[in-house]
Amino acid sequence: MPLFFLIPLFTGLATGYLSKKCSDELAYLTGIFTIISLVVSLVLAPWQIQLLLLVFVVITTNKLLRDNDKKYTQASKK
Repeated sequence: MPLFFLIPLFTGLATGYLSKKCSDELAYLTGIFTIISLVVSLVLAPWQIQLLLLVFVVITTNKLLRDNDKKYTQASKK
């Protein structure tokens, strides 16, 4: 499994850390670079990691939707 996706991932994490320490204008630029590098690392990630991430997102989304549905139905009954 090639680990090329780790290079933009660690670069993005490092720039994200630096963006918290910088002034406003520089923080915006480093934040944009962080987002771009994280997206690139997800595109370059092997399919196994992408599949694990997809399963995690689906499970988390279903749980949040169920919780919100319970709150909505309880609020509508009152």
